[in-house]
Amino acid sequence: MLRRSFIQSSALSLGYLVLGFSLAEQKAAAAQTGFANAWIRVGSDNSVTMVTPRAEVGQDIYTTLPLIMAEELDFPVTKITVEQATADAAHYGNPHPIMGGNQVTGGSTSVRGHWDQMRTIGASARFMFIQAAAKKWGVSPTECSTADGFVLCGAKRASYGELTELAALETPPENPALKDPKNFKYIGQRINRLDTPIKVNGGEVYGMDHHEPGMLVASVARCPVMGGKLISFDDQSAKAIKGVLGVYKIGEALAVVADDFYLANKARGLLKIKWDFGDTATRKDTATIMARLHEAAKKPGVVVAKSGNFENPVAGAAQSIHAVYEQPLLAHASLEPENCCAMIKDGECHVWGPFQLPGFAKSSGAAASGLPPEKVIVHSMFIGGSFGRKMGFDYAFEAVAIAKASGRPIKLIWTREDDIQNDFYRPPTVHQLSGAVDAKGKLSGLMVKLVSPSPSIKAVPPWVQNGVDLFMIEGLNNLTYEIPNHRAETLIQDVDVRVGYWRSVSNATNAFAVESFIDELATLGQRDPLEFRLEMLGKQPRAQAVLKLAAEKAGWGKPLPPGHFHGIAHQECYQSFLAVVAEVSVKDGVPTVHRLTAAVDVGIAIRPNQVETQVEGGLLMGYWTAMVNQITLKDGQVEQDNFDTYKMLRFDSTPLVDVHLIVTNNRPSGIGEAGVPLAAPAIGNAIAKATGVRPRKLPFVDA
Repeated sequence: MLRRSFIQSSALSLGYLVLGFSLAEQKAAAAQTGFANAWIRVGSDNSVTMVTPRAEVGQDIYTTLPLIMAEELDFPVTKITVEQATADAAHYGNPHPIMGGNQVTGGSTSVRGHWDQMRTIGASARFMFIQAAAKKWGVSPTECSTADGFVLCGAKRASYGELTELAALETPPENPALKDPKNFKYIGQRINRLDTPIKVNGGEVYGMDHHEPGMLVASVARCPVMGGKLISFDDQSAKAIKGVLGVYKIGEALAVVADDFYLANKARGLLKIKWDFGDTATRKDTATIMARLHEAAKKPGVVVAKSGNFENPVAGAAQSIHAVYEQPLLAHASLEPENCCAMIKDGECHVWGPFQLPGFAKSSGAAASGLPPEKVIVHSMFIGGSFGRKMGFDYAFEAVAIAKASGRPIKLIWTREDDIQNDFYRPPTVHQLSGAVDAKGKLSGLMVKLVSPSPSIKAVPPWVQNGVDLFMIEGLNNLTYEIPNHRAETLIQDVDVRVGYWRSVSNATNAFAVESFIDELATLGQRDPLEFRLEMLGKQPRAQAVLKLAAEKAGWGKPLPPGHFHGIAHQECYQSFLAVVAEVSVKDGVPTVHRLTAAVDVGIAIRPNQVETQVEGGLLMGYWTAMVNQITLKDGQVEQDNFDTYKMLRFDSTPLVDVHLIVTNNRPSGIGEAGVPLAAPAIGNAIAKATGVRPRKLPFVDA
C-alpha cells in the first residue's frame, strides 16, 4: 500500500482517534463498534492500542513495531496495548517488495518493510494532536510540543485522550515530519519485551489453548510415505473407545475425533489402515535423493550473478580447485507442533491458529469448507516457534475439513511425530564450486552452482521467475566480495519430498558452501583467511568493520588453548552485515565448539537487546543443526520421529556466545534469521584447521 493510505484518519463516535483507515473507509468505520482495520487507537482515557501487522513468532515484533510508532507518537512504550492484526492483506500486507503485498511474516522483512510506515502513522497522530491542542488554546502549533502522551504549551497541558475528539477532526498531513534519529527516546534503548508478562503468567493464548463451546479434538493418521494413497481401513476398535465420536476420511488421511486429545490419539493408534505407497517410495531414499541432485548438476543452470570472464572464471589461473558440498534435509522442529481450531457456523468458517501467512489459512479454509474466502475469518494467535513452518497450508485445511465432516467445532493437534515426519523440510542441496587464485594468492575467479528443490514452486509460484526461485538465490547473488571473474547459477531439481522455507532459507545453505570454499581458496593462496576476505571488501566498509570487530573480540591471531582453532565467516544477510568466529577443538574425530563470537551491523538497532538475542538464538540454531541434525529417508519414510532421533540442543552442549553490535544510522535491516547462516561455515573452517581435512558435508557429526 502507498504511504499516503496509511496516514488517513477516521473519527469514530466512541471517543477514539483511529489511524490507518483510508478516507473511503471513514464512513463505514464510524459505524463500527470494533476497530478491526485500525493501526493505532487513542481512547479518551488516554489509552493507546497499536496493531502489529506481523505475527509474533518469538522474534519480538510484538514490541518492536509498536515501539517505532510510539517513538513518533511520543507516547510511553510501556503503556501501550498491542493487538495482533486480523487476516486482511489489503490493510496489513507486507510492504517489502519481495513479499508482493501478501500478509506474510518472513524473510526478516518485518522491520525493514514497516520502518517508514510505522513512523509515518505515529508522526501523523502526533501532528493531529498538536493541531487540535493549538486550536483549542488559540495558539500556533509551532508553540506546542509533546511529551509522554501530552501536548504542552507553556503552562497549558492536555493529554492525547482529552484531545481525541478534536484531533479526529483534523486533516492528516501529506508528509508528516519525522524525528531526527538523534532525538529518539525509545529507539536504540534496551527496552524489555511487552509480551513477557502475559507469557510468564499464562495470559497469552496460543492455538492449542483456544476453545469454543462444544469443541472436540482431532488427531490425524497420514500415509508414512509422502504422496501415498489410502486403500482401506478398519475403525471398529477405535470407535469402541468411550469418548471417540467418529472417524472421518479427509483426503488421503483419517481423522479421529474425540472428547480430548488423549482419547483421539489413542484411538488413532488402533486404526487398521492399508496404504498404497505408490511408485515413488523407492525414489525417496536419502541416497537416491542426493544422487538425483548430483546428476542434475551436470546440466547448465540459470545464471543469477556474473562478472568478468563469467563463462570460465578459472581460465588461465595460477592455481585452481574444485569442490562439491552437500547439505541434508532439515526439519523445523519448533517447540509448538502444528495445531488449528476450526468452526463452521451460520455460513461462516472461523479458523484459529498460529499462522505466519494468514492468507494461506484463509484460502485453505475456503478450499476445505467450500465457502468463499470472504466467509473465512482467520484469527491469528501467538506462534510458539515456526522457523518457516507455520504458513497455514496443511494443518488449517485439515482442521476445517474435519469440522465440516463432523459438523462440530474442532481442535486439531499434531503430535511431535506428526510434525517431524510430515514437515515441509529445508531442501537438500548440492553445490558445485570452482575457484582460482593468481600468483600473489589473490582470488581471481569463482564459480558456484546450486542444485536444489524449490521451496516456492508449489507454495508461491510467483516467487519463481524464469526458472529462478527468489528464495534459492539469497546469499548467492549478493556476495559482498569483489571478484574479477565470477558466475553464480541455480538449478531447480524436484526430489519428490515436501520442502519449504526454513529459517534464513538459502542464506544458510549458500553461506556454508561459499564461505567454506573461500577458506579453501585462502589456503590455496597461502593467505590468512581474514586478510584474504578483507582485501576483497574494499568497497564494503560495513563488511570490513564486522570482520575486524569479530576477529578482535575473538582474539584472532592470538594464542589459543592447546588444541583449539579459529574459523571465520562473513555474509551480508537481509541487508545486515555479520561476521562470526568459531573456536573449536577436535578429539577422536568429534568436534567441540567452545565459543561463537559475532559482530553485527543492523544499521539503526531498534532495540539492541532484541538484536543480540536474535543473533544468539540464530547462531545456536545454526550451530546445532550443522553439528548433528538431518532428516533421512528409507523406503520413502522419514526415519526420525521425535527429539530422541532428531536431537535438540541441550545446555551441556551449548558454547559461549558473544554478540557485538556496530550501530550506525543506516536504515534498520533484518535480523530475525540473520544469525543462522554463519555458524556452519565458521565451525567448518575451524575443523579444517584443526584436522587438516575439509568438511564439505553436513552434519559434521554422524548422530
